[in-house]
Amino acid sequence: MTAQLPARKPARPFFSSGPCAKPPGYAPEKLATECLGRSHRAKIGKSRLALCIDLMREVLELPDTHRIGIVPGSDTGAFEMAMWTMLGARPVTTLAWESFGEGWVTDVAKQLKLDPTIVRADYGQLPDLGAVDWSNDVLFTWNGTTSGVRVPNGDWIADDREGLCFADATSAVFAYDIPWDKIDVATFSWQKVLGGEGGHGVLILGPRAVERLEQHTPAWPLPKVFRLMSKGKLAEGVFKGETINTPSMLAVEDAIFALEWAKGLGGLKGLQARSDANAAALDKIVAERSWLSHLAADAASRSKTSVCLSVEGADADFIKAMTGALEKQGAAYDIAGYRDAPAGLRIWCGATVDTADIEALGPWLDWAYETVVAEVQAANS
Repeated sequence: MTAQLPARKPARPFFSSGPCAKPPGYAPEKLATECLGRSHRAKIGKSRLALCIDLMREVLELPDTHRIGIVPGSDTGAFEMAMWTMLGARPVTTLAWESFGEGWVTDVAKQLKLDPTIVRADYGQLPDLGAVDWSNDVLFTWNGTTSGVRVPNGDWIADDREGLCFADATSAVFAYDIPWDKIDVATFSWQKVLGGEGGHGVLILGPRAVERLEQHTPAWPLPKVFRLMSKGKLAEGVFKGETINTPSMLAVEDAIFALEWAKGLGGLKGLQARSDANAAALDKIVAERSWLSHLAADAASRSKTSVCLSVEGADADFIKAMTGALEKQGAAYDIAGYRDAPAGLRIWCGATVDTADIEALGPWLDWAYETVVAEVQAANS
C-alpha cells in the first residue's frame, strides 16, 4: 500500500545546512546594484564593505574591543588564516566532536606539525570541557554543524586563560549568545545563519589575538591571502573594508540584505527567537515519532541550528531513498546527514527558515519513511 501524500508542503522547502535558506522575502532584484561593476577599492565599494562590517557588529552586539574583517575562503579560509598566523607561540589543544573539528586537528597536527593535545568525542557527544588546559591555545567548534552538538555556553572558557580561545562559530553566531569577552578569535561565513552566499569568511579578533599577531612571527611561510600584518603592525585596513583580495560585491550586497532583514526583526534577539521556535517545532516532530530521535541526546548541548536526527534502522541507502523521495516531491531539499556523520537526517533550523515550514515537514517525513520501509519490505519479500 502506497503512503498517502500530505496535503500541504513547506512553502520554502530549503532545509540545507549550508548554503542555507535565504531570508524570507529575498529576491535578487531587491539587492542594491550601484557598486556592481565597480572596483571594491573605489569609494562606493569601500563604503559598502564598511557598511557590511558595521551591520555585522550591530546585529552581533559585538563590543568595540573586537575587530571584524571580511576574508577569502568562507569559514574554512577564515579559521585557517587564524591558525596559520597565530599558532606556534605556545602549546595547542584541539577539540573535535565532528568533521570540521577533525579538520582543524589535521591542520594543526599534520600541516603545521605542532603536536597538539587532541580531545575527542563521538558524534552526538561532547568531550569533557572541564579538562581543557587553558595555558594552551584552544581550538573548537561552537556549534558542530555535522553532528548537531554545541557547547552549552562559555562558562568552561577560563577568564584567566594564558592561551588564545579560537572558536569556529559559523553555525553559532546570530543564533546564540556568544560571550565575546571570552573569545579571542571567532570565524564564520554568511552562508549559514544569515542565508548568505559562500566564498567569503568573517574573522573576528579580540585584543589578545591582535597582541599575538604583533608579537609572534610564524615559523612557516604565509600565502598572501593569510597575511594580516604590514610592516610589523596589524593591517587595520582589513577590518575597515579593505579586503586582502577581490571580494564579490554581489555577495556583499546579499549579506547586507540579510543583515538589514535581521535588524528589522529586532536584531540578535529576533534571530534567536526564530531559531528557537524552529528547533522547538522540530523537537515536537521528533517527540511524536518513535522511529525518529536526536543524534545529540543531551538537550543542553543540542544544536538549535543544524539539528541532526537518527532514523530507526536506517543505513545510508535508506536515507538516500528518503531524501530523494522528498526532493522529488519538492517537500524538502538537502536534508541528508553529512557524509562523514552517522546515517541520518540533518535539518537546518536557523532564523532564515520559517517555523510553519518546519511544522509542515513532519507529515512529509512520515510519508517518506513509510514509503521507503514499504519498498524495503517489498524487495525482501
